[in-house]
Amino acid sequence: MHLVLAARSDDLLQELAHSCESKAITFTADLRDENAPQRLIDLAVKTFGRIDCLVNNAGATKRGDFLQLTEMDWHDGFALKFYSSVRCSRAAWPYLVKTQGSIINIVGVGGRTGSAEFSIGGAVNAALLNLTKVLADRGIHDGVRVNAINPGAITTNRLQTRIQKLAGDKGITVVEAIAQTAKELGVKRFGKPEEIAPAVAFLASEKSHYCQGAILDIDGGQTKTL
Repeated sequence: MHLVLAARSDDLLQELAHSCESKAITFTADLRDENAPQRLIDLAVKTFGRIDCLVNNAGATKRGDFLQLTEMDWHDGFALKFYSSVRCSRAAWPYLVKTQGSIINIVGVGGRTGSAEFSIGGAVNAALLNLTKVLADRGIHDGVRVNAINPGAITTNRLQTRIQKLAGDKGITVVEAIAQTAKELGVKRFGKPEEIAPAVAFLASEKSHYCQGAILDIDGGQTKTL
């Protein structure tokens, strides 16, 4: 596929685009801006004439004590991860109907298992999982496949920053902090981004044609519930 890559960091976007084997263009924007998703979809259609797949992967939410999190923290959490997915999906839907394309929502295991320190993220992720089912139900009629992936703890920059902070707060090494966090999560190790990417490729391909409203956990066994 040709790619349209969207994020707030132009430098990182350019670096990513140059690393892609297929043609890739970039769209630098803050998807919390309610007009940005429509402009993103418009750019994709103007450049390539069609949309075959939308991957909603934007957003991080603030952790912390529920009683200390502010109204702004909650608004910010939903604005980026949930509402950007709603707006991108709504803007792309007519084009996905034409191509009989698909939507893949990258969500997170916190939407299935509540955690005291992850109240915003858990609520946002649960809403996204429900949105996946809602759009999948609509997609049966319109011919658009909609599925989701729930990553567990993946070694992204965000997780590495969290581990380094934990190590500093507790006066332990990064290696010790990694082992401690993995143990608390009930997993043997953290996942890697390259272990999520093949699942995205699968859900975007014809090989997953009978998947509709599927929620795929890739979390090393962190989710113990059905």
